[in-house]
Amino acid sequence: MKLCRFGSAGREKPGLIDADGRIRDLSAEIDDIDPTTLTPSRLAKLAALDPAALPLVDGSPRYGVPVSGTRKFVAIGLNYADHAAESNLPIPEEPVVFNKWVSCLQGPNDDVIIPRDSQKTDWEVELGVVIGKRANYVEEADALGHVAGYCVVNDVSERHWQTERGPTWDKGKGFPTFGPVGPWLVTADEVGDPQALKMWLDVNGKRVQDGSTATMIFTVAQIVAYCSQFMTLEPGDIITTGTPPGVGLGQKPEPWYLKPGDVVTLGIEKLGEQRQRFVAFSPEALA
Repeated sequence: MKLCRFGSAGREKPGLIDADGRIRDLSAEIDDIDPTTLTPSRLAKLAALDPAALPLVDGSPRYGVPVSGTRKFVAIGLNYADHAAESNLPIPEEPVVFNKWVSCLQGPNDDVIIPRDSQKTDWEVELGVVIGKRANYVEEADALGHVAGYCVVNDVSERHWQTERGPTWDKGKGFPTFGPVGPWLVTADEVGDPQALKMWLDVNGKRVQDGSTATMIFTVAQIVAYCSQFMTLEPGDIITTGTPPGVGLGQKPEPWYLKPGDVVTLGIEKLGEQRQRFVAFSPEALA
């Protein structure tokens, strides 16, 4: 089952994607796709609906973040060995955990604002994991049972702030608009094995990332279990799980970064695609 939120920013409605790729309006069934919707019992009720009986949404409305009410946007760094190598960093012995602020969350096709005085704005296609059941001290064997579904994330990053402005990565990861998520939340049963998904990213039509979740150092189950040892994972929380090689930082012979007017497209098998235009900072853009 593919769930989405559609409409203008701040006024999104809940939707379901039917077998023909069309949006069906869920507003008569639920108020929103939020933490209360993501429990196994609520998802089972939605899955039992006949999509053909739901109102068809006309046109091509904007997609919002596919889940509202997210309280934590947790990120995992250096989770692909070849990406660690292009970053000139050792392969981690434990998952590298940092935060993306929930204020950076935005729709998958919304413009991304390059921060004021940015030097190194970069791209990262990543598998997003949406929690559906509270997790504390979960064992790896049980971890996937706490996952409601999966989505595409672009972990947009400003490398100068991330690595050259002190020892914490968070400063380079949570600028406004740096968290495009969606277009859909695809439930875990439809995705199947999260470690067998192809992923890609293009900049201005040039393929720069071409990878697979099969090459993760730490699997989704390991990440969920690990994080649950030192934080409470709650329904609606999003974990973004790292990127394969091909980011701007790792381009040869020289790194290159995003500038106003650049267009980034990205996608993950079974989870859909995103498209963002990168625009210059202005106070009006943040309004």
